[in-house]
Amino acid sequence: MAFTVDKAYDLIESAHERGRLAHAFLLTGEAGSGKSALAAKIISLVNPVQADTGANLFGEVEEPVEKSLDELEGELVRIVRPRSKSRKISIDDMRALEQAFHVASAPGKWKVGVILHADRMGIEAENAFLKTLEEPPPDSLLLLLSDAPELLLPTILSRCVRLPLMTAAGKRETGICGQEMLDALTRHTRNGFGNISTALTLRACFSQILAMKKTEISKANDLAFREESKKYKNTTDSDAWLKDREFFYTAHTEAEYLNERSKVLECIISWMGDVIRQKCGVVELDLPDAHASTSNVAKAHDLPELLQRIDALEELRANLETNAQEQLALEVAFLKAFG
Repeated sequence: MAFTVDKAYDLIESAHERGRLAHAFLLTGEAGSGKSALAAKIISLVNPVQADTGANLFGEVEEPVEKSLDELEGELVRIVRPRSKSRKISIDDMRALEQAFHVASAPGKWKVGVILHADRMGIEAENAFLKTLEEPPPDSLLLLLSDAPELLLPTILSRCVRLPLMTAAGKRETGICGQEMLDALTRHTRNGFGNISTALTLRACFSQILAMKKTEISKANDLAFREESKKYKNTTDSDAWLKDREFFYTAHTEAEYLNERSKVLECIISWMGDVIRQKCGVVELDLPDAHASTSNVAKAHDLPELLQRIDALEELRANLETNAQEQLALEVAFLKAFG
């Protein structure tokens, strides 16, 4: 079940008031879901700033301004971000966070660690982080933010309270690959769909976009592997270590690819959903920038047909979560959805 930012905050506030606040939260959701804003609100909850009750020059009491996550960073709040060329979180950053957590703070103040793009931790960084996660100091709080939590180790997932956030209407972030797919949908469905050529063209676009993304992911992980091998090659005398690290990065590449594939498919389903919403006269759309495209398609097809087509996409999503052969599943689904 996904929550709005306000609902998730209410749950955390209630737990804090009862003295039952968990020591680690995993805030998940796609870009635009409000993960950073929620993290900032949680930090302000546990470390409230003394309100200024004075009036301005006009005699009006001003409401306190909520600070952003970056503005809250300081002695009590440490933020860890991906920094290396490979966009990975380093083991050194995680060790620095652990050391900061064991420095004494003022009475009544919480030490807070925020890990942005937590899925970007490599295995070394994750293992270094586990000690802090398993044995946190008193009055400490860890906030992990991720839009791809499936890339995290199961041992980390099991030790965090997970709060999935929903994306507000009209704020869905498509990402570069998703936008490329939406552009392809706009180009090839100007007069609706319903022929094999359109279906196979869209299927080819889907595969091509993801193939290019997988190449990009693979290059980034190859770079990370080379950097790690260079750094640690003189600290281990076992070839097994290198093989294990190579296996890890290969698996990580596949996991990142599957996550990206899921995001692009969600864009297609949202696009088709907007076609149906337009057909039914619904004003709020998942992808308002594609309004013209989905409106044209809605005019060209009747509702029962559109419902069958989105069912084919939903079936594809379910099949891709199994061991179904990817290319065959894509071809069948795109023919049903657009042919």
